[in-house]
Amino acid sequence: MADQPRILFCHCNYARVVPDEVKQGVLDGLCQSGRAFEAVADLCEMSARRDPALKRLAAGEEPVKIAACYPRAVKWLFGSCQAGLPTDRTEVVNMRELSADDATAAVLNDTVDPNLPADGSVAANEGEKKI
Repeated sequence: MADQPRILFCHCNYARVVPDEVKQGVLDGLCQSGRAFEAVADLCEMSARRDPALKRLAAGEEPVKIAACYPRAVKWLFGSCQAGLPTDRTEVVNMRELSADDATAAVLNDTVDPNLPADGSVAANEGEKKI
């Protein structure tokens, strides 16, 4: 379906800041949904290596949902590789803060609620902890 956003799932293999039960729950939900998605081992590691795949992942005209951690962190990971995410059509689902059920529902919801900070400020998500 053309109206569905692209979905990117981060396994967070190296930093291990996302609870395993949340990651596994979201991954299981994505697999069971039948929806197309792309999974990467670790966005932080990709950014540190300046992986050119980040530019490919950021490219595209359709909206994107990224299951990872804090919206501001994801924005900066892509930005550090000159792979800016469009703030008007990117939603980051924070698996550090949400339960597996809530994160899965957010990722699979076809409505994209853009939540990247428009500038260098912290994303305006209620209750978001600063790192």
